[in-house]
Amino acid sequence: MTETPNAPAQPVAEELTQMQVETDALLAQVSHQLANGTFEPSSDPALFERLVEGFADTRGMTRLRIAETLGSEIGLPSTDAVINGLANHENPVVRRACGKTLTLIGNPVAIPTLVNGLLHDEDTVVHGSCAGALARLGTPAVPSLLEVLHQPDLPETTKGHVMWALAFNALEAKETFYEAYQSGPAAVRAAMVGAIAKVAQDSPEDRAFQFLIDALGDSEADVRSEAAAVLGNLTHKPAMPKLETMLGHEVPSSRKAAALALMKIADGAAIAPIQSALTHEANDEVLAAMKLAIMQLERATAAAEDDGWD
Repeated sequence: MTETPNAPAQPVAEELTQMQVETDALLAQVSHQLANGTFEPSSDPALFERLVEGFADTRGMTRLRIAETLGSEIGLPSTDAVINGLANHENPVVRRACGKTLTLIGNPVAIPTLVNGLLHDEDTVVHGSCAGALARLGTPAVPSLLEVLHQPDLPETTKGHVMWALAFNALEAKETFYEAYQSGPAAVRAAMVGAIAKVAQDSPEDRAFQFLIDALGDSEADVRSEAAAVLGNLTHKPAMPKLETMLGHEVPSSRKAAALALMKIADGAAIAPIQSALTHEANDEVLAAMKLAIMQLERATAAAEDDGWD
């Protein structure tokens, strides 16, 4: 009888099934104890590690149930085991789930591990899980997130995660953001512009809008462009005079950002200043942006006039 050396190994499937049975039994046991008020976190120190190991289960609903059990039902006593799973487990699926579970636990003790995962984990999905947990932790995580932005050569994806997490806490941490802008490097200042834009959007206040307008005069092009972009998205007409002045800036990216921001604000009064700037513009990218802005503004003006036709 000829053997097939590469035939699928049946014991592997059996072992996986047994692992699923054991995970289900463990969840049932813990759920029963929680429901009856008999759960004692200190009675079985290895229980938390076993639950974390269950995140390797291929069934998504089972992983979700484990996360809810550890994060929402047990809570803080789960912290150390979940942190250890995020920091050290070899399976990226387990690390991803641990990051998401720390979002549910909400223990600031996890901040250093979450920051390390955001910066150094080899799995990009883990980065997002860590950023989500840091965002949910709120103001306690803000200083650590700001420190991350001080790091040189920070990847754009990581910078985006950090800026999102900061903006998530904009209303609660706005005073910290105003202060950070004054003393931070360009990456921090650009992030603060994005965060304060969230303040202006969710809880409009004159201080926030004036801050954004003032940022159009920042010494760094990236910060000016960010300020122009958010003012355009907010359609903030009081920013138009400074944006029109910015059409003549010596840095091409600033002129382009100003033209696109004026286009989004959609006030026909900006057509003439952009046309004037267009006559002596030599940069192809800026030319294209200005022409697009003029075309869109003319369309918006024509549409408004049509709507008012009797």
